[in-house]
Amino acid sequence: MAGDRLLAFDLGAESGRAVVGTLADGRIALAEVHRFANRPVRMLNSLYWDVGLLWEELKAGLKKAAREGGAVRSLGVDTWGVDFGLLAADGSLLGQPFHYRDERTANVLDRVFRRVPRPELFRATGLQFLPFNTLFQLFTMAEAGAPALAAADKLLWMADLFHYWFTGRAVAEYTLASTGQMLDPHTQCWAEPLLGRLGIPLRFLPEIVPPGTVLGGLHGSVLAEMQGLGLERAVVVAPAEHDTGAAVAAVPGVGERWAYISSGTWSLMGVELTAPRVDDCALRYNFTNEGGIEGTVRFLKNIAGLWLVQECRRAWAEAGTEYDYVRLTELASAAPPFRSLVDPDAPEFLTPGKMPEKISALCRRTDQPEPGGAGEFVRCALESLALRYRQTLEELEEATGRSVERIHVVGGGSRNSLLCQFSADATGREVVAGPVEATALGNIVVQATALGLMRDREEGREWIARSFPLIAYRPDPGQAGTWEAAYRRFRGLAASRAV
Repeated sequence: MAGDRLLAFDLGAESGRAVVGTLADGRIALAEVHRFANRPVRMLNSLYWDVGLLWEELKAGLKKAAREGGAVRSLGVDTWGVDFGLLAADGSLLGQPFHYRDERTANVLDRVFRRVPRPELFRATGLQFLPFNTLFQLFTMAEAGAPALAAADKLLWMADLFHYWFTGRAVAEYTLASTGQMLDPHTQCWAEPLLGRLGIPLRFLPEIVPPGTVLGGLHGSVLAEMQGLGLERAVVVAPAEHDTGAAVAAVPGVGERWAYISSGTWSLMGVELTAPRVDDCALRYNFTNEGGIEGTVRFLKNIAGLWLVQECRRAWAEAGTEYDYVRLTELASAAPPFRSLVDPDAPEFLTPGKMPEKISALCRRTDQPEPGGAGEFVRCALESLALRYRQTLEELEEATGRSVERIHVVGGGSRNSLLCQFSADATGREVVAGPVEATALGNIVVQATALGLMRDREEGREWIARSFPLIAYRPDPGQAGTWEAAYRRFRGLAASRAV
C-alpha cells in the first residue's frame, strides 16, 4: 500500500518495538519491523535500565525500517514515565538511569510530607503519590548528596534522552514530563517553588514542548551510521512521549461518557478531561492529572495491571516450568472462581521477585486459602484486578460527576479475553477491547497531525476505528450477584489493610 511511512518506537517495561505506520486512503496499516527485550540490570543493590543497549536497538530498528520499506518520513519515541537520565555540561550521560522499581525510594513519601504536607503537594502538582515518581527519586538523591545531581546540567526523561541522541536537541515533552510530579497542573510549567523547598536543583530543568513538536532532522552522528538509507530528510517528532499518553490518543472513544484502561504491565484507568481536578475528592482517591494531547488532561489512576501475572510466570520459569500467556489464561478459566482475592496494589507486590510467595503470604494474612496451582494464582490476580477496576470506576464517577457507559481497553491486555469479560462482569459496563497496538498508533497519530496528514485527535481516532477490529464484551446478567458478593468481600479486604 503506497502512502506516508511514519516510524514509532514504543518502549515498555518488558520489551521495545519499532513499528512502521503506513497512512493511505483514510486507514493506517502497521508493520512491526524490530522487537527487542528490555531487561533491567542489577549492580550491587541497585536496579538500572540498560540504556546503551536500548539505544543500539533503536538504531537497529531505524535501519530495518529504512531498508525494508523505503523512505521514512518521520520517527518518534514513547516510553514509560518517571525515569530519567542526567547529562553533564558536555552532553555526556552521568551514569545509568535508575529503574523505577529500585528500592531506594521505598520509604520516601513520609520524609517529603514532613517538608511539604500531602494536600499541599497534591495541589501544587495534581499527581497521585507513587514513591517512584521523579520528584521522589530526585529528593532521595538530594538527601544523599548524590554526586551526579551536583554535576548535572540537564535532566531528560527516557524518551527525551533518546530524542536528544537522535537530534542533539534537549527538551522535555509535556506528557512525559507531567508524570514526574514536578509540573504545575494549571500553568503546565515547572513547579519551581515546590522544587526549591525540596532541595531539587532548578538549573537542569529543560524547555517544555508540547506533543507534536518537530524536533528536527537526524543528528550527523546518526546519519553517519545510516548512510545509503535515504534518511537525510526524515524528521524526529516528539509524539505523546509517555506511553499511556500515546495509548489514550488512540482510544476510539466517541463523546464523553467513556473511560479507558491502558492495559499492560500497569493498568492506567481514567477519563479524558479538559482541565485538571485537584480537589479533595481527587486527593482522597489518589487520582493523577497527567498531560494529554491537544491540551487535554489524563485524569487517571495507576493500577498494578498484569504485573502480578508476569512476575508469577517469570518465577515459575526460573523454577523450571514454562507457561505461555495463552496456557495461563486457559488454566485460570478452569480454576474455581473467587477462591482467593488480593489487593493488586499491595506494597509488597511493587518490587520484582517471588510473586507467588507474596500472593500466598497475603492470602494467609487475610485468612483465605492459598492458590494451589498456576491457574488459581492467575485467576486470583485477574479477578482481583477486575474488582479493582470496579472500585476505580466508582471513584472516577464520583470525582468527575460523569457517568461512564463504556470502558475502552487498549494495549496488550486487551487480548486477554478472560480479563475483559471479568471486567465487564465486575463493572456492569460494556467493555470494548482494542486496538492492541494503541501506544504505537497514538505515537503515529501525533506524528501525522504534526506533519499535517491528519487534522486532530478526533480524526486520528476515526482512522483507527476504521483500521482495526474492536471486540465488545457485555456483562453476564446471570453473574451479577456473584460479582457483587465478591466486590463486597474485596472492599472488606482492602479496608482491613488500610487500617
